[in-house]
Amino acid sequence: MAKRELPFQSQQEFHEEGHRVFLPHLSVDCVIFGFHNDALKVLLLKWKQGPWCLPGGFIKHRESIDQSANRILKERTGLDSIFLKQFYAFGDPAREKGKRVKGAWIGKRFITIGYYALVEYSQVFPQPDLLSSECRWWDVDEVPQLIYDHKEIMTKALNTLRLSLNDHPVGYNLLPEKFTMPQLQKLYETILGESLDRRNFQKQMLSLNLLIRLKERKTGGAHKAPFLYRFDKKRYSRALQTGLRISF
Repeated sequence: MAKRELPFQSQQEFHEEGHRVFLPHLSVDCVIFGFHNDALKVLLLKWKQGPWCLPGGFIKHRESIDQSANRILKERTGLDSIFLKQFYAFGDPAREKGKRVKGAWIGKRFITIGYYALVEYSQVFPQPDLLSSECRWWDVDEVPQLIYDHKEIMTKALNTLRLSLNDHPVGYNLLPEKFTMPQLQKLYETILGESLDRRNFQKQMLSLNLLIRLKERKTGGAHKAPFLYRFDKKRYSRALQTGLRISF
């Protein structure tokens, strides 16, 4: 996979001339969630000769914050039009303690805007760039030590996602197009970090009228094959706008 390249030829040029392209003092950090093998994943970058961090970047002079976040996500995942939500601004004066770059614009204090994204794991092809050596998925419970306040940002994003489960649907962006009810329940249980009653969960999900049961069944299991479902895209989109009332 080819690496994403910044509009500079070297790190030194980026440090010296980046302010001509990007706004100083303001950045975006993205917590990109995926779901694979019954585990919630988060996409992380490893800086060259440095620690792991969240995928992030800077805001161009003629770019909105949302446009910047979408650009960063496309550069990291290769995907367009994915679920993206701004959730918090992180501005502690000591948040970048230990910053190695001094003097240049990038060495100044930065306030970062946090976004979280929900993506289908199988559709993502992680891409590092000029400043990083690796980009890959980690289980949210097994992330390595992260730079600055990035662990706090990730935790805040996960807590925000958990709280949103009572008002907004999830699944469309994290599951394959066709899925079973047990797969959907496992997704919710993984995000919440707790077990849910099977009958109550199914009753609540069906009462939302967001699911379409297909005539197909999942094949390959040892037990009776469960029916496959898919989301009603129009109703799902409407629910994202108007909200829901779910109680687990």
